[in-house]
Amino acid sequence: MQEQRKVSVRVPVLTRVEGEGALELDIDNGVITNLKFSIFEPPRLFEKLLEGRDFQEVPDITARICGICPVAYQMSAVHAAEMAFGVQISPWTRALRRLLYCGEWIQSHALHIHLLAAPDFLGFESALTMAKKFPRVVKRGLKLQSIGNRIMRVLGGRSVHPVNACAGGFYAAPPLDDMRALQAELLAAQEDAYELVRWVASLPMPADEQRFTSVALSHPDEYPFNTGRLISSDGLDIGIEEYDVHFRECQMAHSTALHALLHGKPYLVGPLARVNLLHEQLPVHLLALLEGSDVQFPSRNMFHSMAARALEIAYSVDEAIRILEAYTPTDQPHVAVTPRAGTGFGCTEAPRGMLWHHYDFNADGTVKTARIVPPTSQNQARIELDLYNSLHAFGLEHDDDALRLRAEQVIRNYDPCISCATHFLRLKVNR
Repeated sequence: MQEQRKVSVRVPVLTRVEGEGALELDIDNGVITNLKFSIFEPPRLFEKLLEGRDFQEVPDITARICGICPVAYQMSAVHAAEMAFGVQISPWTRALRRLLYCGEWIQSHALHIHLLAAPDFLGFESALTMAKKFPRVVKRGLKLQSIGNRIMRVLGGRSVHPVNACAGGFYAAPPLDDMRALQAELLAAQEDAYELVRWVASLPMPADEQRFTSVALSHPDEYPFNTGRLISSDGLDIGIEEYDVHFRECQMAHSTALHALLHGKPYLVGPLARVNLLHEQLPVHLLALLEGSDVQFPSRNMFHSMAARALEIAYSVDEAIRILEAYTPTDQPHVAVTPRAGTGFGCTEAPRGMLWHHYDFNADGTVKTARIVPPTSQNQARIELDLYNSLHAFGLEHDDDALRLRAEQVIRNYDPCISCATHFLRLKVNR
């Protein structure tokens, strides 16, 4: 047997992954014998902090879990409270929640594509260096991100950690003039969103076919943001309250984030999982934007996640325009909520994937217990399996720097929000 060579490599700050983590590989005779993608940020204790809080405080507190996808945390929280208290929201509220979600998807996906992922596919160290050769592409991405932020600001009161959402609806109805201005801005950006899909689908993407299970919310009448049943590519079809029957969280010694498994196996949540499962619910004119490219859905190439994000940006722009066209203000932006003792579940589709909440409430509406399962922790086991498969396919004979770059590309492809569940990837290779 070839003697095992041990090499330790420390990588400087990586600014295109959110959070802090490390990857360690043991390679023996051309085979990975051990792989650990470690998340070691300290626990943030949000679930414990929620205990004893009034139900109307929960959306604003959970929004602080993430500055990029606060709406997802708010919406899962308000849906759980509404389930527990038997609240029926109005069609007006339901439409505006979809619009708020459109804003979050647009800004988050645009940020990831242009500032985090695209440099990987084009060989640039950062979006700043990429902008020198592709200035129009980067400007278009920043424009789309800005529009998403503006939607969140108009509906939520501010674009980061919005404060207008509540159980029962919204505290205040957005002014009609602001909504008409949003509509005009989105109409002007519609073709930009379509061009983005064509551009992303034309990028050189590694051929990396893998078998994996996709999981997402499903709704019979719409591409889902807020409501639906949980389905998988392996035939799962359950109510969100049945999550614990089929999914299991487990602690790994090398990570402060829990790993989630479906029937004992890793699974995928996020844009690729959604488009794989629900592409038939996307408008035909959006899927037609992929014609002539190598990207088709459903896809088993994990690197097609970026194309799925671009499709969801275009869908969100179209959907936002549709909702805004029908908008009229109301003097009853929320319905009354009467708290009671009970249990509620909330499950929505964050930009990075399915986000599940479970709350037990006391009779006065305060939180008895809280549990939050973010998408990044659900994807962590899948990321490790993807790294194992992708690095073998890439070739372990490459030097440590080349392996690090490919590993970073694989990890960034999931757009992990590690402090919800990395600015820094430390790679240690033992050969």
